[in-house]
Amino acid sequence: MRQATFREVFAVREFRPLFGTFLLSAAGDELARVALTVLVYARTDSPLLAALTFAIGYLPWLVGGPLLSVLADRFPRRQVLITTDLLRAVLVGLMALPGVPLWLLLFLLFVVGMCAPPFEAARSALMADVLDGDRYAVATSLTGITVQLAQVGGFLAGGALLLVFSPSTALIVDAVTFLVSGLWLWAGLQRRPAPTDADGSEPSTLWRGAVEGLRFIRRTPRLMAIVGVAWLATGFLYAPEGIAAPLVDELGEGPTAVGVLLAANPLGLTIGGLAIARLVAPGRRERLVEPLVLVSLLAVLVGGVVAVAGGPGPGTYWALVALLFVSGLAGAWTIPLNVAFVQAVPSAYRGRAFGVAASGLSGIQGLGALASGLAAEAVGPSIVVAVAGGLGMIAVAPTLWAYRGTRSQVPATVDAEGATRE
Repeated sequence: MRQATFREVFAVREFRPLFGTFLLSAAGDELARVALTVLVYARTDSPLLAALTFAIGYLPWLVGGPLLSVLADRFPRRQVLITTDLLRAVLVGLMALPGVPLWLLLFLLFVVGMCAPPFEAARSALMADVLDGDRYAVATSLTGITVQLAQVGGFLAGGALLLVFSPSTALIVDAVTFLVSGLWLWAGLQRRPAPTDADGSEPSTLWRGAVEGLRFIRRTPRLMAIVGVAWLATGFLYAPEGIAAPLVDELGEGPTAVGVLLAANPLGLTIGGLAIARLVAPGRRERLVEPLVLVSLLAVLVGGVVAVAGGPGPGTYWALVALLFVSGLAGAWTIPLNVAFVQAVPSAYRGRAFGVAASGLSGIQGLGALASGLAAEAVGPSIVVAVAGGLGMIAVAPTLWAYRGTRSQVPATVDAEGATRE
């Protein structure tokens, strides 16, 4: 297969709205997350509720991700994309209204999060429809790296807006991003029938597909090790995000500093991802997974210790930001781990296995943020950051050892009865 170029990928007309609206929505999501976290913490002075606000954006994947993703196979995917974007624009607009009760604000945020699984499923499926050969692989890599930049932009924009405007204004900006995204998709995508209309057959039910994907992963030691590393490391690495607002407040900084703190990790991950993709030979990337995972967690541990020992002050704050940036640099282990996952899954099971892994990953991120908020209520945010890094290194060590032991295994196959063979 000939290697595709970025120019060839962007030359595909329908890829441009799929790529652009994805980044626009991602930036808008992070902007709203900063605004809501600051808003809830300002109203309640509760680290737990601030963390709950941050975690709600991830929990819908765990609760309804597999169920709602099937909508992308039952309705025209263009219609699913546009409908979910416009629905999110309306819901976020309602959240921006002054005087909205806190319980209603959190409920609307949860409903907004429930729109993400069908949107992501439809977008991923359409990417495969409009791109062929190596252009699809190049587009997937490009999207994965640049979405980190969108998160950085969203976090920084959220902090900057809060310096001048209220959180409600930041929410209005987020609603506008969803509205623009929906209109761009409406104008830029071709009309296609639903997948069921094309071949006359009903897609597999969500529950059956989810169960099959889970069973396949459970029967494959290689996949169990990969998923274990990803879930455990991610759960502890993202714990500081859930308590960003109370952590920054503890260090004596203002609302703008929340966005900068949250942007440090994805910015590091962007640079680290580019470095490992362009400067490290493919055959050596997988060997870097174990040390990079440990370094990323160690940086979180050291950052927490610095915050505890240094106390409030700009020096402590910027030292913590720098260490979270280093954690993001080392977080480039996700790239070779994703490649290993793809290579270990037969094509027929790839979608179901990815569905299980992605839903679990998002759920773990949400639960990690929520647990950090609960702990911060008792011991303080800085201590929670240090404990998350230390416990993460201990918890992930057995799965890293298991992962190392499965490198020599050949990809799994599935026989006619669905039994897994290696």
